[in-house]
Amino acid sequence: MRQPAHGGNLAWAAALAGCPPDAILDFSASISPLGPPNSAIAAIKSQIGNLKHYPDPNYSELRLALSHFHQLPSEWILPGNGSAELLTLIGRELAQLAATILITPAFGDYYRTLAAYNAKVLECPLISSERRVSSAELLVLLSTQHLALSTHYGLLLNNPHNPSGKLFSRESILPYLEQFALVVVDEAFMDFVPPNEEQSLIPVVQEYPNLVVLRSLTKFYSLPGLRLGYAIAHPDCLAKWQLWRDPWPVNTLAAAAAIAALQDTEFQQQTWAWLPPARNQLFQGLAKIPGLQPQASAANFLLVESQESTSQLQQQLLKYHQILIRDCLSFKELGDRFFRVAVREESDNQRLLTALNSVLSGQ
Repeated sequence: MRQPAHGGNLAWAAALAGCPPDAILDFSASISPLGPPNSAIAAIKSQIGNLKHYPDPNYSELRLALSHFHQLPSEWILPGNGSAELLTLIGRELAQLAATILITPAFGDYYRTLAAYNAKVLECPLISSERRVSSAELLVLLSTQHLALSTHYGLLLNNPHNPSGKLFSRESILPYLEQFALVVVDEAFMDFVPPNEEQSLIPVVQEYPNLVVLRSLTKFYSLPGLRLGYAIAHPDCLAKWQLWRDPWPVNTLAAAAAIAALQDTEFQQQTWAWLPPARNQLFQGLAKIPGLQPQASAANFLLVESQESTSQLQQQLLKYHQILIRDCLSFKELGDRFFRVAVREESDNQRLLTALNSVLSGQ
């Protein structure tokens, strides 16, 4: 079976480990271990009877719930079949520009959607196997390298950045909204940042017709099997995208789960209380293991530099401990000396740390 480019491929992992998929402890997909929320499950069950009907093509109730959640008019919001569907629409938009500047290493789907429409890509490195660039240095680099042409360019970045976990401040991104023709900020992991620390650009989206913000409901609420995301942008832009895509992209159960999850403030508070100490436990444990260097992160995952081959480490963890980590071979800037792990609950984190110690010490 071919090695996956994304995390979360339990069928591939189970085949390598020689065990059932449900026996794998998955650190490769950055999904919250606390969900799905009970409220979302209850909402799904309540809608089973409505599967005989088509979904509302305008998703009025879902858009209204998102409107209340973000304090925005509903016409500024477009639900989609996960961020991947919306990225495909954005790729078509970006391909109409002279080029798109991509912060690297970058989520593989960015390359997919840009290549699908033959968009020209200019890469701007944040981190590689040879160098590190701070968030401030990166944005200066963007200016010095591309400012002269930026009015004809698009800019695509994610915040917090995947796979490094770096969080860009809102103020550091704002100048680029004046300089680039289109700025796309993928905030798939922003929900994990507590409200008093988050740096979302959603509060300023109505001020900038060239800004698109992407959000995901699958990671924070642990609903990747339902495929649900949304874009926030100028209504004219969203109306055009509606004409480009297939009808009914979001199914009835996903829409119901999303509405319930958005209103579940108890689950949201529980997640914000859980993540910082769990992430710190995992970070400190990794830092104590010889040969490993975890990177500070604002998200629910950690990027770890290793002195050993991480693809070999991944295979050993699977064969001997039934644990799956995310290698970074699909991030060409990182190669075989980095891996990424999701933050899970304390007992799972400790199991990973124990296994890593065992494998790397040769025990």
